[in-house]
This record gives sequence, C-alpha cells and structure tokens, in this order.
Amino acid sequence: MKLLVLGAGGQVGQELLRAGWPIGWQVTGHRRAETDLADAAALKAVILDSRPDIVVNAGAYTAVDRAEGDRDACFAVNATAPGVIGTAADAVGAAVIHYSTDYVFDGNGTGGRAEEDPVAPLGVYGASKEAGERALRAATDRHVILRTSWVFAAHGSNFVRTMWRLGAERAEMRVVADQRGCPTSARSIAQATVRIARAIAEGRAAWGTFHFCGAPATSWAGLAEAVFAEMARRTGRRPNLVPITTAEYPTPARRPANSVLETGRIQAAYGILPPDWRADLAVVLDEATAGASPAGGERTA
Repeated sequence: MKLLVLGAGGQVGQELLRAGWPIGWQVTGHRRAETDLADAAALKAVILDSRPDIVVNAGAYTAVDRAEGDRDACFAVNATAPGVIGTAADAVGAAVIHYSTDYVFDGNGTGGRAEEDPVAPLGVYGASKEAGERALRAATDRHVILRTSWVFAAHGSNFVRTMWRLGAERAEMRVVADQRGCPTSARSIAQATVRIARAIAEGRAAWGTFHFCGAPATSWAGLAEAVFAEMARRTGRRPNLVPITTAEYPTPARRPANSVLETGRIQAAYGILPPDWRADLAVVLDEATAGASPAGGERTA
C-alpha cells in the first residue's frame, strides 16, 4: 500500500510520518519545498508520477488573520489544491483523505455542529476551506474529509505552544473565554487517519465528510488554564489567568463563538471516539519541553 502525505512539514503532517502504519506500507512525505500546494502543475505531476493508493492532504494555509489580506494565496492552497489533488488521485485510482476545519461554520447557537449543518464561514480562511471541500467532492467520490478544530502539537505554531511561551514570560495572561471549541492534538488526528486509511485498504471505507475532535469542549481560557496547570506542575510557575471577551481582543478575522463539533458519524462509521485532549496535552508538553529550562525557554548551545 502506497501512501503519499502532502504538507508533511506541518503539525499533522509530521505526526503522520511517525504514526503507526501497518507493516509493509510505503509512506512518503512531501513538504512544501518538495511539492508546493499552490503550484497546481507540480501537485498534479507528483500524484500522477508516484501513483499512490491513498493521498493524505495535510497541507493548508492556516494563518487565519493574515488570510484576510492574502486571499489569493490562501485560496490557492485551501480551495484550488484540493480539487487538483482529487482529480489527479481519481485518475490513478487513489483515495483522498483531506483535513478541513470548524471554521466553515459561523459559530451561532449553543449545540455541537453536525456534518450536514449549513456552512457559513465568517472569514477568508473558513471560506477557502469550505471551497476546498466542495472542490474535492466534485473531483472524486473516493474521499474522506475530516473537519477538526483547535489543533495543537509539540511543534509548529499553535495556541498551546504560545501559551507555554508567554506564560513563562508574563505574570498575567488575558485569554478569550467566550469562544468554545474542541482542542485536538495532531497526534490523535494522525492516529485516526491511520484507522481510516486501513479501512480504505481493506475495502471498508465510508466516504464523505466527518467530524473528528477532542473532548470535552472548553474555551480558549479553559485550554490556557490547562496549559498553566501543567506549567505549575512541571516548573512551579503559574501566571494569573484573566478571562476576557472576544470584544476585548479584536483580531482581523472573526472567529466562531461556538466551534463545538458533533462526532457521532465517525464513531458509527469507523469506531473512532473523540480523544481526551487533556491527556494528549500532557503528552505534547512532555515532548515540547524536553530539554527546556525550568522557565520554559529552550536551551541554546
């Protein structure tokens, strides 16, 4: 079984390359320097030439605020590339696993969003990801779209790493408390992907769009509080956390107030349960702080 991972340098991409794939599978990762998702011709060529059985698209333009002023670049990667991937994969008989986001929803209401709920993205990033979903669906029926949320890992740019760094520097942290969602580790996303890929290889695939995220739901302030609790346990330091409103922390891009996703469909189709993000957080921080000083800064030679 040949599997091609695009966007292998990102948070999820790196976890995919070190995931527990079945013995005998050939897993090849392409970082942006090797295959730029914005280069449609190169993207098509690498799939047609390598003829994988499964393409996993872990690449994305994820700078949510910068996307507001960089629409063309964002859409090239998030909206156009999935269609190119789907068309090329379909031509060689490959299936596609693609990641999307809670930001395709507007965040209204109090309950969790199901896969069939209407989409209404608030900003350029969300709109580009929703357009990418449509492009992939139009290109090939043999696809699995995983919408996930609030991704964190021991590497890359993410909220958990930012809170750890700033918490080590500041006595007080002001964090938004009126946006709710489901933190999800890149490691857990990779593990879920392995299970889906195995089902595809064994002819047990359930095609379509699925939600996968961590549990329980929390706020950004709740996630920050968990990070600071881990910091206190590990270093003895704990900044004072001040919950604030979205209005008190304006950003170029609007964020959904409610990013909670329902995960019943992926449980029924693949037997995949939502992971406890609190347990994943401890694992991620173990890795992220390995070799770090007590204050949380990385040692330098």
